[in-house]
Amino acid sequence: MPDEAEVLGLVALMLFSAARRSARRDPAGGYVPLSEQDVTHWSLPLIGEANALLRRAERQAKPGRYQLEAAIQSLHCARAFTGKTDWPAIAWLYDGLAALAPSIGALVGRAAAIAEAQDAAAGWRALQAIPADLVETYQPYWATAAHLLACLQQRAEARAAYARAIELAGDSAQRDFLRRKMTALGPAIGGGA
Repeated sequence: MPDEAEVLGLVALMLFSAARRSARRDPAGGYVPLSEQDVTHWSLPLIGEANALLRRAERQAKPGRYQLEAAIQSLHCARAFTGKTDWPAIAWLYDGLAALAPSIGALVGRAAAIAEAQDAAAGWRALQAIPADLVETYQPYWATAAHLLACLQQRAEARAAYARAIELAGDSAQRDFLRRKMTALGPAIGGGA
């Protein structure tokens, strides 16, 4: 069992996550999202080990959820070597993940990746395609919605989404981060201005 493709994919996924552990917080303990993390704080040996496991899994030609999730993380971690993120490839992998294992996390991640690969409007359309009853209490949905609405200059709607994301956030550092993003929208003015 340890050499099965999905087991290797899961271990690779865990290693990619562990490789970025020290970059998730700033020196004051504040939350740092993946896109803003300082890659010099990532563990290159752990990333290398994770990539090697992922390649072993891929050779078995039995794709699965954990392998796809690990492949997405591998592309994020490639930024440590290339200085950029291949968003079209990440969006493509999320398409596969959403087809294979259409979890709420996969669907929200897919929408976020589409926004980066194409534009905020395309990401917003993908986010809006997720059934409302599934996202009512899913904090990453509201944080993603707030970000995309802010990009689309829909400030009142973004403010409301940030408020919901803050309310659902279980981590005080994440709440502080989201409050700063909401404050950056400027003063509350009616009508989405």
